[in-house]
Amino acid sequence: MQTRRIGDAQVSAIGLGGMPMSIEGRPDEARSIATVHAALDAGITFFDTADAYSLGGPETGHNETLIAQAVHSWGGDTSDVLIATKGGHLRPGDGSWTVDGRPEYLKQAADASLKRLGVDAIGLYQFHRPDPTVDYADSVGAIRDLLDAGKIRYAGISNANPEQIRLADEILGGRLVSVQNQFSPAFRSSEPELELCDEMGIAFLPWSPFGGISRAAELGNRFAPFAAVAADKGVSPHVLTLAWMLAKSPVVVPIPGASRPSSIQDSATAVDVKLTVEEMAALDAA
Repeated sequence: MQTRRIGDAQVSAIGLGGMPMSIEGRPDEARSIATVHAALDAGITFFDTADAYSLGGPETGHNETLIAQAVHSWGGDTSDVLIATKGGHLRPGDGSWTVDGRPEYLKQAADASLKRLGVDAIGLYQFHRPDPTVDYADSVGAIRDLLDAGKIRYAGISNANPEQIRLADEILGGRLVSVQNQFSPAFRSSEPELELCDEMGIAFLPWSPFGGISRAAELGNRFAPFAAVAADKGVSPHVLTLAWMLAKSPVVVPIPGASRPSSIQDSATAVDVKLTVEEMAALDAA
């Protein structure tokens, strides 16, 4: 598996997003653990989770616990595995999603994630989503304090715009290592953030790279150039999409969600797909 850099860590160029294993329509625990094990078998060493990936309420942290259990039970060498989690986005238990960017809450959430992951320091901790009722600098300041206290190894932000990326890096004293934004053939509005991350040498982690759980199966039908190039390469449109993202910049680390071993095994093959300049132009124009 090819590697890319997040902070000083070398991680697999393709990660695994754990969200589908813990929200509505999730598989049973055995299949989820098998999916994580399949990812590790394929050389994937980067896993993305969040305390909010659950059905809400008392289930908060479900995916963090699941990912930690699966990684720890794999049986192989996991010393190079980096688990990223997030705080500041909540599921109260009524089906809704809310935000809480108060510094005191983020610090409490990080402490809870630390325990669920069973580690001395969280590998990568990200401020999940801006809270319009809290000054962004104050929220990121809490992440800085966690970094200074040694409770987290690396600091990142999610769902951020270019101004917030620059501000976060300033508050963190140049220690911002990642930005996790939505990005897919259907959602291209994060191009400026991707370009800024490339310029700054910060990892860009596209979430929902296939356009979301409910629409992932339609990827090839919605974007004909992706289907056409995929057919020429003998790969799925999903693999082609990940290869396109990887080719856009060396800072990109896609994190496709998966809830079946076969899905993440397919995604892992994207690192072997090479695209020509002409193919990239066609895909970029889709």
